[in-house]
Amino acid sequence: MTKFHGSPTAPPGRPGELENALSYLQCVLVARRTRATPEKITWSQYDVLETLRIHGPLTPSAIGESLGISRQSTSKLLRVLKDQFLVEQASRDTDRREQTTSLTEEGEEFLMRAAQGRRETAKVAGAALTAGEASLFAELCRKVADSLHSTPQPFPLRDV
Repeated sequence: MTKFHGSPTAPPGRPGELENALSYLQCVLVARRTRATPEKITWSQYDVLETLRIHGPLTPSAIGESLGISRQSTSKLLRVLKDQFLVEQASRDTDRREQTTSLTEEGEEFLMRAAQGRRETAKVAGAALTAGEASLFAELCRKVADSLHSTPQPFPLRDV
């Protein structure tokens, strides 16, 4: 196993090995996702759809918090996705003022088509790894993603 070299808190201009590896992987994955997405959906809209696919129905505030975007930006994104019939909102049983957002059938179909690109990426990645490495990589990806998701971001929510 490759030993980690460099500090995770390296000074600006001196990224460590882990930072470089994460940055490179992110660039490659983003480029592949751009080529695989058949419709003209913005990154932020796609992220909302993916969040709903992974987590199921959520409140707008939970979506915004999960993606690190402001309440106003979340509302704008949801409005566009509703206009495209990719998401729908319904009042919660416990509090009629609060809306739950979920994917529509059209939203699920869009994500199924876009998922083909993810499957191709997984196929390429799997071919580069042994079965044990692939299992370990998947476990480590989940571990890092869970850690990043649960750690507060050091910068304010952004508008998109």
